[in-house]
Amino acid sequence: MQKLKAMVWLTGALVMAPAAMANIDFPHLDITGVGEVTAAPDMASIEVGVVTERKTAKAAKAASDKAVTAFINRLSAQGVKREQIESAHIQLSPRYQHAKDKAPELIGYRAERHVTVTLNQLDKLNAVLDGALGEGINRIRHVQLTSSEQATLKDKAREAAVQDAKEKAEALAKSLDMRVDGVWQIRYRSSNPRPVMMNAELRSGSADVAASYQDATMQVRDQVDIIFRLDD
Repeated sequence: MQKLKAMVWLTGALVMAPAAMANIDFPHLDITGVGEVTAAPDMASIEVGVVTERKTAKAAKAASDKAVTAFINRLSAQGVKREQIESAHIQLSPRYQHAKDKAPELIGYRAERHVTVTLNQLDKLNAVLDGALGEGINRIRHVQLTSSEQATLKDKAREAAVQDAKEKAEALAKSLDMRVDGVWQIRYRSSNPRPVMMNAELRSGSADVAASYQDATMQVRDQVDIIFRLDD
């Protein structure tokens, strides 16, 4: 049994550098536990944009500002609070026509603005996307679905990760005719939830992207590294 203990210690030292650096001189298992929780999202973060092209920079900016202002007003009418809306500064760039053996010719200006909306009620997503199209918004950059219970889901994923590590350790110890004799060290790897992302571009009279969130789910994942003592 002493030989077996030495083998367990040696394997852990070779495979896991942190354990070796800690000078662990007793039989142990260095286990990674992973936990994942699946939930239905109830919130959405939407980033839309408007791109306009006009002969002058002033006209391009005016058209862009008009679309964004109309969209924000519609959101307010739908009950979306102003603090849930964030509009980016406008980006203006000249447009040139390039012809062979000729100098580039300035033919107009392109204006682009983005608006990010946080929806606390997912059932408003269809109306918001449809409203965006109606007010001249011509880009949906992304739709990200999240949950208002993010902290609770993260706690559950962490608990599942710890339980996963314990079950792995107990199974390995049993196969070695040994038993787990407590925890020596825990290394926690914080991780961010994986949001549900959807990409689309508004090209016609319908915001089909809105329909795809109906059965969406999101995963919250967490991970821990635990060093367990072993005894015979």
